[in-house]
Amino acid sequence: MSASTDKKMRQAARAAGTDKKLNAAQEAAKKAAKSKRNWTIGTILVVLLIAAILLLDSGILYKSTTALKVGNHNLSPAELNYYYGNEYVNMVNTYGNYASVLGLDTSNGVTGLRNQACSMLEDGTWRDYFLNLAEQDAAQVKALTDYAAEQGITLTEEEIANAESSFEGVDDYAKAQGYRNADALFAMNYGKGVTMKIVSQATRYSALASKAYNHASDSFTYTDEELEQYYADLNGAQDLYSFLVYDVKGAVEEGAEAATETALIEAKATADAISMAYQDGDDIEDITERFEVAVESQTGELPTSRSNVAGSSLNADYSAWLQGSREAGDVTVVPDSDGTGTSVVVFLSHNDNHYKTANVRHILVRAEMDADGNYTDEAKAAAKAKAEEILAEYEAGEKTEERFAALAEQYSEDTGSNTNGGLYENVAMGQMVPEFDAFCFEGHKSGDTGIVYGESSGYAGYHVMYYVGEGELYSNVIAENAMRSDDVSAWMTDLMLPYNPTETFWTRMVG
Repeated sequence: MSASTDKKMRQAARAAGTDKKLNAAQEAAKKAAKSKRNWTIGTILVVLLIAAILLLDSGILYKSTTALKVGNHNLSPAELNYYYGNEYVNMVNTYGNYASVLGLDTSNGVTGLRNQACSMLEDGTWRDYFLNLAEQDAAQVKALTDYAAEQGITLTEEEIANAESSFEGVDDYAKAQGYRNADALFAMNYGKGVTMKIVSQATRYSALASKAYNHASDSFTYTDEELEQYYADLNGAQDLYSFLVYDVKGAVEEGAEAATETALIEAKATADAISMAYQDGDDIEDITERFEVAVESQTGELPTSRSNVAGSSLNADYSAWLQGSREAGDVTVVPDSDGTGTSVVVFLSHNDNHYKTANVRHILVRAEMDADGNYTDEAKAAAKAKAEEILAEYEAGEKTEERFAALAEQYSEDTGSNTNGGLYENVAMGQMVPEFDAFCFEGHKSGDTGIVYGESSGYAGYHVMYYVGEGELYSNVIAENAMRSDDVSAWMTDLMLPYNPTETFWTRMVG
């Protein structure tokens, strides 16, 4: 190899080495740059994640984004959370411990519904169920408040005060329960971002929506002729029937699924014998007693008494007979359509609801319940004595309806009427407890008073009564309620057409 060639090879080697070092340096620089870039991106993502957590925790996103669009309105996740939480709270308050029967686990409140399968839906969670209710509720409120604005309907100062009265002392109550303030209490019970301001505002909107709904409902009017025709078209479905019945069932032998033909023939013979014994016992004037004697003589048992059964609820086997031209005491024998035996039926009465309802005022004095949930004779006597004192106070002064109404607002313990002077209008037969009902329909004239005892599953006590006068024809009340319900429902359907709820990306924050 020549010296020149060797020299060139050494130069080439040095060049190659230099290039390798240069390439290595360049590659290392690229890796360092990439690593720095990845670290920077990772840092940014961490910062963004922390910022997102801080934003969520602060509630800003719950208040500044849109979770639902209805009409021209945008509801934030916090606002929709209120409606969502309200639906949940209403169900829990309604069913209490029985909510578990529906498959609703309330141990984690509104935050524990996302993974709970809902028994009310074919395929969905309880969150889906309550969210749908919340969206429909919010849409209705917005539609009705828009209607109120169009009609110039507003809340009076008194109505606003009533709507806001429930928030008095809430902050103190929240602190007493261990919460920072009322906002924290509402957020825990209704969902993230819900504050007292949101709940208060929603309460006013709800009050205005109710007022608008009532305004629309009252706008529908009907003539007596229209009401009478509507009721007539019901073909007795709302008429009331009272009757006695005894079912003679064919005996079913052990191991058999149905009665034999012989057993059914024997049942028919027993039913015929009861009918004959009843008809032969005309020396007993009381129809119920006569039928009881007839049934007992053939079976050793007693019949069933059915009172005020609506025509639409009558047994199909003898509904046509009861709804025919009947007189008290008429009897019939009817084979059961299910092939199990024969029924004996005695007609007592038919009420076509063409009677005047009653308008009354009352003052309820409740008897105090003892620790075992019972009402002692002493407690009842104390309630009666208080009722007598109130009536004596009324009779000692000016005996007017206005004064009685004032006493009702002062003394009555009936939360359903003590803010309107104890007034109940268009009371129908059988609507109240028996003693109250009897006072309404025993022929009083306007201004008559009295004291009657009353007891139901919810109370025991005495009613100081004031008879105002006759109300509307009850058949008209039934017809008007049905017609108004249909008309308002149709009106609401049309009103809601532009308010179809539309969810957004931020709906996922609700619940």
